[in-house]
Amino acid sequence: MSDEPMANEPMANEPMADDALSHEPPPSDGPPAADDWIDEPPPIDQPPTRGTRTTGPPPRLAPLGRTIGHVGLALTVAFAGLALGAGYWQVVRSADLTTDPTNPLVIAAARNVVRGSIVDRDGKVLASNARDKTTGQPYRVYSSDDFSAVLGYASRQFGTAGLERSDNAALTGVSNGNPINDALRKFELDPYDPQKLTLSLSTKLQQAAVDGLGSDRGAVVMLDPRTGEVLAMASTPTFDNGAVANPATAAKAFADLRVDKSQPLLNRATQGLYVPGSVFKIVTAIAGLGSGAVQADTTFPEQPKAEKSGLVVSGFRIHEHAGVPSRSFDLDAATEWSSNIWYALAGLRTGGQDLTDIAGRMGFGQPIPFDLPTVRSQVNGGASGPGGFADDVELANAAYGQAKTLVTPLQMALVAATVANGGILMQPHLVIATTGRGGTHAIGPSEMARVINPADAASIAEAMQGAVESSIGRQFTTGAKVPGIPTAGKSGTAELGGSGAPHSWFIGFAPVDHPQVAIAVIVERGGRGGARAAPLAGDLMQLYFDLSK
Repeated sequence: MSDEPMANEPMANEPMADDALSHEPPPSDGPPAADDWIDEPPPIDQPPTRGTRTTGPPPRLAPLGRTIGHVGLALTVAFAGLALGAGYWQVVRSADLTTDPTNPLVIAAARNVVRGSIVDRDGKVLASNARDKTTGQPYRVYSSDDFSAVLGYASRQFGTAGLERSDNAALTGVSNGNPINDALRKFELDPYDPQKLTLSLSTKLQQAAVDGLGSDRGAVVMLDPRTGEVLAMASTPTFDNGAVANPATAAKAFADLRVDKSQPLLNRATQGLYVPGSVFKIVTAIAGLGSGAVQADTTFPEQPKAEKSGLVVSGFRIHEHAGVPSRSFDLDAATEWSSNIWYALAGLRTGGQDLTDIAGRMGFGQPIPFDLPTVRSQVNGGASGPGGFADDVELANAAYGQAKTLVTPLQMALVAATVANGGILMQPHLVIATTGRGGTHAIGPSEMARVINPADAASIAEAMQGAVESSIGRQFTTGAKVPGIPTAGKSGTAELGGSGAPHSWFIGFAPVDHPQVAIAVIVERGGRGGARAAPLAGDLMQLYFDLSK
């Protein structure tokens, strides 16, 4: 695949202000009308002279009771408005204000309260506390750098990041997730109730993901498609978050991290934006079948010729990658061969609006609701054409994962999870329980979207299984197959243009018939998808099933 340059978009003209016009009334020779007097009209009768007694009834005053009633009504309305405003912020928006990391109460608590611990799904401690021998103040201690991208850090000098920031209110005890208890806690002698967080992460899977990425830059996201629980979220390079938290080493550690060109502070799993390459073809398949524009048995009569000479779209020629035969494909064959031509034609038939809209059901175009900050993945460059595409050239190239498509690894893990779970996407989450003085509060699964129907999801799952297990598919997904377990997936080789190796991608899930784990792997500049990402994904899924025995 090639990363084709797209034409620059014209800048919109800035609006020009209209000239102000003034109009003056024409002069008049006659006396002014009553409405034209500025101060007051001239007297009709002369006032009475001194000593003259005036006659007539005295002016009538409003009854005192009516005046008091009006004042009382005005005060009632004013106090009702204040009560409604206070109720809105104290009740409706109470949870948002209490858990806001910028809340002064949360910040103050973070400096003095002993934070709640953080443990993995098996109870292994990931974050605990120690005391500064000089000041006696508490500071954070972390068990392993492998979790640094997820946990972030809590530092007196440099604030908070990662889960330590997004769950700061719970960890410091300012909030336990119950709005009523949060509102009443301020009246207690000890208002702080630091919560212990239990995460869905598996330490063994997390360590294996980090070790598998090794010295390469990249990310891994593993989750349970049935619940949305994130099992592993690795980002490399990692960093020593304990050094940032320790007051004795914080200044130097943070200064070094800020100038590190490998950007270890960037959580690549949630905030790294990458060209997706062929893994995006699964998004096109979901949109094509979901819109009804494409069926599993759809073929294109123009494909055989286009495989030889290229597919011409509005004067732009799209070329196939080497080795693909010159014949028509259906969904299964197109996915096994990873055909750029078939998916370009499928994208054109689907249309830009449906491709963008159905991708949006999986989170594209907006931050994904998650425990950690996420950046939005994009299907297109946001032009004025249907669905935000500039033209059919951009649409055709985006359909096989090039053009202006950009994705996060978390987003592509959700794409795989959507297919695995029969078209229903569960909301991803890291925290599965909080524990405080009041006991343990479990956080269960929640549905994020119904993306496509189960029959269409099954058709795509079958095509993805062929991409891993068929004699053709194995050429592109080497090592992804889990021995003895039906495995589905799609590799990607994201061309970046210029010199250097492409990004290596893989998304998939297993078992195909009753999926328990979905995965997305990217290795920056790792080469073909089958070179680095696919075998790493296969190893991690194999470990998952080994641990489940």
